[in-house]
Amino acid sequence: MPHYHDKIKKNCYLCNMVTAEHIFSIRTAEQFSDVALRAFRFAAERCEVYRKYLELTGIEPSSVTAVEQIPMLPIELFKSHDIYAGAGVPEAIFTSSATTGMSVSRHMVADLSIYERAFTEAFRRFYGEVEQWSIYGLLPSYLERSGSSLIYMVDRLLTRCGSGGFYLNNYEQLLADMAADSKPKILIGVTYALLDLAEQFARPLENTIIMETGGMKGHRQELPKSQIHSILCSAFGVERIHSEYGMAELLSQGYSVGEGIFATPPWMRVMIRDINDPFARLSAGRRGAIDIIDLANIYSCPFIATQDVGIVHSDGTFSIEGRVTDADIRGCNLLVQ
Repeated sequence: MPHYHDKIKKNCYLCNMVTAEHIFSIRTAEQFSDVALRAFRFAAERCEVYRKYLELTGIEPSSVTAVEQIPMLPIELFKSHDIYAGAGVPEAIFTSSATTGMSVSRHMVADLSIYERAFTEAFRRFYGEVEQWSIYGLLPSYLERSGSSLIYMVDRLLTRCGSGGFYLNNYEQLLADMAADSKPKILIGVTYALLDLAEQFARPLENTIIMETGGMKGHRQELPKSQIHSILCSAFGVERIHSEYGMAELLSQGYSVGEGIFATPPWMRVMIRDINDPFARLSAGRRGAIDIIDLANIYSCPFIATQDVGIVHSDGTFSIEGRVTDADIRGCNLLVQ
């Protein structure tokens, strides 16, 4: 017969379970808070690395009663530990891109259907039904390696829309295929490749959204986003450049429809922490390091302290302004022992 305390533990576990329906049914701030706190208790129990992080930082899970109090796991730990709260073998492992000599992050994904639902529903919220679009991927640095969550996402969206394709460095074929395509188009490209395309084949792109993602990947000198967008707008005859904000450690994305201001789907929230104090929250309009709650990460860890720097605006949108200069965010060393 099960011990009484085993029954209590099992009942607590079931109370904290968060399903895909809980996550993708979120519509209000109150619903987000409820699901986020349940996800926190689930992670504190089921994710070994996160549980140890809480122990080493002296945080008792029962003391956390508000979303703003939830501790964020330093993103660097995805490079050194398996961050996993799933049962059984993960269905996929997504990895980050890296220059030579750098270690990569590994995101263990227990349920790919949650990822697919996250990016499909987020796309629908910002751009409507994917079937109405043709999607063209200019993502050479991602195509040239395995384990890219971005390639997985774009490939599945391509399958659903039925038109478009991936292109490596064959720019002329890309432009010819887009010119022959009568559907509205989204050209999603890694930033350095879009700049290469702009330099070599500048021309107006009709009925097309240009969406940049991923940065320079060591191929070009870093430039301010405003300058990049100005170059691309001028080269392709568009009014604004859209952007996608995502990373291997997250299963959800933010989107910007211009001016570098990003919005997130309802199950994702961005907050700002003090760069010098990882447990101090900053109010809207103040510059600091970016923390992200991504509830689609329920079977890894939904609470991530990134190395990006930015500002959250009063309406919940956010802007990215660069990277934390001291990459060794306090707290990470607690687990590297």
